[in-house]
Amino acid sequence: MYKRILSAALLFGMACTGPPAWAQALACAPRAGLVTKLEADYGETLSARGLQNPNALLEVFASQESGSFTVLISRPDGISCILSTGTHWMVEPVVPPKKGAAS
Repeated sequence: MYKRILSAALLFGMACTGPPAWAQALACAPRAGLVTKLEADYGETLSARGLQNPNALLEVFASQESGSFTVLISRPDGISCILSTGTHWMVEPVVPPKKGAAS
């Protein structure tokens, strides 16, 4: 009985002290302004991009000199939000699949 009460109290306590919602941490601004700031302040240029869905373009800006990177998600209305930033960005070479291997 006590184990169940203690377990329930611990789970409830952990749930109450969870991290804040991601939406509060996103920094959004017009894409042109963010790109200009990334280029001027960090020397980052567009490194890769791809469609996440029809309404969201995922973009990675990186600097070969410093290794810093920023991941943006851009909307059709011209607003971009910073999803992540970091250091030690490395570009891995594309390795062709071995002959006979399932692709």
